[in-house]
Amino acid sequence: MSESQSTFSEHWHRIAQQRIWLLPNVRVRRQFFRGERWHVLEHPFANRFFRLRPAAYDFVARLGPDRTVQQVWEECLARHPDDAPGQEAALQLLSQLYQANLIHYPSASDSAQLFERFEKRRQREIRSTLMNVMFMKFPLLDPDHFLNRTAPFLKPLFSWFGVLLWLIVVGIGGKFALDHAPELQLQSQGILAPDNLPLLYLCLIGLKTVHEFGHAYACKVFGGEVHSMGVMLMIFTPVPFVDATASWGFRSRWHRMLVGAAGMIVELFLAAIAAMVWSHTAPGILHSLTYNLMFIASVSTLVFNLNPLLRFDGYYMLSDFAEIPNLHQRATAFLRYLAEHHLFQIPRAEPPTRSRSELTWLALFAVLSYTYRIIVFSGILFVVADQFLILGILMAIAGVISWVVVPGGRLVQYLATSPQLERRRPRAIALTSAIAAGLITLFGFIPFPSHIRAPGVVQTQRRTELAARVDGRITRLFVRTGTHVEAGAPLVELENQELLLRRAQAESQLEETRARLLQAQQNEMANLKPLRQRLETVERLLHEIAVDQSNLVVRAAHPGIWVAPGVEDYINRWIRRGTELGLVVDPTRFEFTAAVSQGDGDALFGRPIRAAEVRVTGQSSRLLAVESWKPVPGEQTQLPSPALGWVGGGTLAVSSDDPHGRKTTEPFFQVDALLKENTPGLLFHGRTGVLRLTLEPEPLLNRGVRRLLQLVQKRYTL
Repeated sequence: MSESQSTFSEHWHRIAQQRIWLLPNVRVRRQFFRGERWHVLEHPFANRFFRLRPAAYDFVARLGPDRTVQQVWEECLARHPDDAPGQEAALQLLSQLYQANLIHYPSASDSAQLFERFEKRRQREIRSTLMNVMFMKFPLLDPDHFLNRTAPFLKPLFSWFGVLLWLIVVGIGGKFALDHAPELQLQSQGILAPDNLPLLYLCLIGLKTVHEFGHAYACKVFGGEVHSMGVMLMIFTPVPFVDATASWGFRSRWHRMLVGAAGMIVELFLAAIAAMVWSHTAPGILHSLTYNLMFIASVSTLVFNLNPLLRFDGYYMLSDFAEIPNLHQRATAFLRYLAEHHLFQIPRAEPPTRSRSELTWLALFAVLSYTYRIIVFSGILFVVADQFLILGILMAIAGVISWVVVPGGRLVQYLATSPQLERRRPRAIALTSAIAAGLITLFGFIPFPSHIRAPGVVQTQRRTELAARVDGRITRLFVRTGTHVEAGAPLVELENQELLLRRAQAESQLEETRARLLQAQQNEMANLKPLRQRLETVERLLHEIAVDQSNLVVRAAHPGIWVAPGVEDYINRWIRRGTELGLVVDPTRFEFTAAVSQGDGDALFGRPIRAAEVRVTGQSSRLLAVESWKPVPGEQTQLPSPALGWVGGGTLAVSSDDPHGRKTTEPFFQVDALLKENTPGLLFHGRTGVLRLTLEPEPLLNRGVRRLLQLVQKRYTL
């Protein structure tokens, strides 16, 4: 040992002459992690495990009633001077074993101490259960005797025969699911319908029961014991659970991983059978039951069980695969080590491992798991609040207490009482206070640049959309798209034979009416008035037909560039009146029309805007100066261009029942920004981009609180 601080301890005299030894009912198993040998101590009644390195186990194994702790420590030091635990490490090790009820300490009042430690551990477990409001567990029975009697019948499934059977069934079920993918997606729209919820919950209970028995039988087949089974309130929904932690003591990591995966294996097997039945049944109870089975198996497996960032099956499988036991606790310990070693500069701070690759695993897991847990909790919180607002509020309060108040209290307790900080406590308190004050100042008081970013489209200030004013067949294009045209220039010519027939018919009616009018002036004076009215009607009809015939040639309304992409596809095709053909744009002045989301509406109309600038697609390195900008009062639902919506490749959600892709699913506010003349860069009508409005700086906390309030108000119409 290189440092005297880790070799000797000022508290060693309290334990040096004591005689301590492992309890006789403690089981010891050897396991290998990353090529290194470890010894796992198992308490058979409490189903608790303790992992020791060879040097630490050598020290513990030599303890006995015939020798003192001092004698054993000196013997280990003589045999392994480089690896033997120091006095401080030995004290900590014995304390942990004592708290876990794994050693016999005759100097203490055994019964009183044992009961006291049991009560403390039980209180900690109760507090942990109450704080974990989303997944509270209530043990109800011991299934070990039942499993002992039935496991032999299922043991053949844990063989190559079982693997082959599982692959065949899951493969066939997966094929049926892929073949009916559109029907699966369509039926998912009614998964939360009120009449389907009882079936959904029934399938959830049944599937989770089989899932937990999968864990239990796998653990039993490989030699473990299962003594606890009960009910877990998963997001306040009762589902079964089983305690298969005995698998932690298995020597083979593959056996441990198989126990962790057994529940998902069973779920996928049943889901495959359900897919076969679902694809061959008509709508009805059986059809709905099998679909719910498939849905629950897929969602629970992907979002919860298989995800290693939550402490479910995937977490334990990753822990065994990476050969890093207690991954979550060690990741937390690694974060504490970073603070103690680099911030508080505690010389005796030890990392949870010396392996660089293992430290990388711990760092990644610590960051990703906490982030993902917050995301999942937030998502579940909103789902619950959508159905039961009061319950969602209670969950939010419990989450704040569990993840903010309790960790804050533990931090204060650690700073005030931790023996690790005995000589570094003032520095630790000062640094922690400085960091907390710095974070509060950073997020709550320092104003940061604030912007509104809104997608939009470049448009010429003077533009005219041209559409067919009459039905007809396009026979001629006078100019190509992109050509500069003058006012009145012909662009597109249509043909309509029906207009010729109507004109000839109207001209015949006109001649007939004039002849009858002439005759009435001589002999039938009473018919003059109706004949004159008929003459006016026929003349008006001829005028309308003449206008329609003139409209067969589409002309430019003003000078500009003719923009008509795809108009060539209309050649020799019949088009209806109102069909858009193109537009004439004047490229001398441009404006940018942007769609600002509702969430930014408060800032758009309630806070001063300092500046505005535009970046267009394909020229993001260039900022386009804005001469003036003007928000359009009132909410809009029609986009200025389909290119801004999902259909046109944009970012704004549009209604599926709008064939033009312009109607948005949520209202927005429109901002018209006039670009300065002689703006550098190539500007084209219809090019998309982003408008950035610079607001007064504000602290990040204010911005976050406003966003949260807007989200709650919008989602729950408060």
